[in-house]
Amino acid sequence: MNNTVTCKELSAEVIYAPKLKHSYIRVNVDSTIVIKTPYKQQRYARDFFHEKESWIRKQLHKNALHKQLHVNIEDEVLLFGEIYSIDSDKALYLREKLQRLRISEEKRVLSVYDDFYKHTSQTYLPQRVQYFASMMQLEYKTLKFRKMKSRWGSCSSLQVITLNTQLMKVQKELIDYVVVHELAHLVHMNHSKDFHDLVAKYLPHAKTLRKKLKNIHLSS
Repeated sequence: MNNTVTCKELSAEVIYAPKLKHSYIRVNVDSTIVIKTPYKQQRYARDFFHEKESWIRKQLHKNALHKQLHVNIEDEVLLFGEIYSIDSDKALYLREKLQRLRISEEKRVLSVYDDFYKHTSQTYLPQRVQYFASMMQLEYKTLKFRKMKSRWGSCSSLQVITLNTQLMKVQKELIDYVVVHELAHLVHMNHSKDFHDLVAKYLPHAKTLRKKLKNIHLSS
């Protein structure tokens, strides 16, 4: 027996699954909500839905942030948390590179986007790193840029800082958080209280920024 239940403006599909031992809620990537339960009573499903409202809203928020990192390739570009038309001035470098493509295959187009983000990283990030390094009175040896799948940045014991070129997709305040985070590792090669206190000294809202960044999924 399938039906739906609501919680304020949210609605969920209820699927009766008698073989289950417990009830489950799933929030799909398209933000549809599904409840699977061994209990037939609609009142139980409704109460369960209300009980899990806070968790559900967190998942919906994550989905919304995840969608921000996707654009219609060759028509749009995501830069500093905003989506711009490929015809905008901010996309000039990307547009010119795309126009040189002889074959518009998705793989090649995505490669051009990667090149655009690397180029933008090399232009924008050094000044932010130097700004905060001077403020924090810290020195690093080398600054590198590359696309990474699971990390926004890293700092080695050799004082080499590597920043993910995909940082160009997120808001500037989040980029600054990553920069300060990696610079702080020059002092503390861990995530101790002293480390977080150092980051917060230069970014008072570091905790909030860290939570926002964790909710953003890196694209492949």
